[in-house]
Amino acid sequence: MPEVKVINFGAGPAKLPEEVLLEVQKELLNYAGTGMSVMEMSHRSADYLNINNNCQNSLRNLLNIPDNYHILFMQGGGTGLFAAVAMNLISRTGSADYIVTGTWSKKAAKEAAKYGKVNLVLPDTKIGTIQDQSEWKLSPDASYVYYCDNETVDGVEFPYVPETGDVPLVTDMSSNFLTRPFDVSKFGVVFAGAQKNFGPSGIVVAIVRDDLLGSALPFTPSVFDFAQIAKENSVLNTPPTFQVYTIWRVFEWIRRNGGVEGMQERSRLKSGSVYEAIRNSKGFYESPIDENVRSRVNIPFKLRGGADADAEFLKGASKLGMTQLKGHRSVGGIRVSLYNAITLEETKLFVDYMNRFTSSYKK
Repeated sequence: MPEVKVINFGAGPAKLPEEVLLEVQKELLNYAGTGMSVMEMSHRSADYLNINNNCQNSLRNLLNIPDNYHILFMQGGGTGLFAAVAMNLISRTGSADYIVTGTWSKKAAKEAAKYGKVNLVLPDTKIGTIQDQSEWKLSPDASYVYYCDNETVDGVEFPYVPETGDVPLVTDMSSNFLTRPFDVSKFGVVFAGAQKNFGPSGIVVAIVRDDLLGSALPFTPSVFDFAQIAKENSVLNTPPTFQVYTIWRVFEWIRRNGGVEGMQERSRLKSGSVYEAIRNSKGFYESPIDENVRSRVNIPFKLRGGADADAEFLKGASKLGMTQLKGHRSVGGIRVSLYNAITLEETKLFVDYMNRFTSSYKK
């Protein structure tokens, strides 16, 4: 039997563009004629520092990042940044506002509470909706306002950038970074773990406005101190060199494929086709998320037949090579993640399967 090609719809670590993987494979043993792998070279060498700088410049060009922002390559994942954000920013007033819309913003608020007072902005934390800003309870003395732009587990995505006046805005874009353009100048800090949309796990990109550097709490570890990392150009200690190299390759792949605007159009088409299949299923599939805040990249949905139908759906998908579609353990159901590396053709195969399953499944 011919081998079934795997389509990885996982929420992270997630699929990387095949073109990038082939580039990495080609240079794995001998990067740019150095005679060694990127994984072997000194992080203080001219060759690696060139990779580091090229990677930053590539991202700066993709997002039109202003000159008064530093790009930091950090470790610790999104969870590490939950702490780092608070330790670097909360000292101004001792408090911060958190907009909790799902699993990851809730975890971030809990972590920040270790370092100062946390005000929960939304009057109701019902998952699947985002209350109108007129209902929010923002604190005038907050050091910053924090939100998660896309909740990977819950499938909730902000359709706009919140208005916070003069209070710095901080956002976790781990699961929708580089899937649509945004105005960096509206933010104090933007961060994203690479393992969903633009690279392998083990690195976080943080974009930090210069005026927010230098106010870390006294006990902040140096590897989490934005100012120290910025001063050392993200080579304060041994960085995840191979990850920096790989995300640079992904940034260049995005540039060659229409830039962030091109990724946005692909995202619109992919998510639109899945949501259309849900709408046309006559209730067989159900999205629990309010339509105006449904994520374009992480789409959870329920099947009318419950757990038995879920199991049958996953079994059939697996036979077709479609993997990692099981919903998060806290939510259940099905979750399909449509990151940048997922192609239109792969999405069409999934939607075709959804449509066939509605008629073939017997309770």
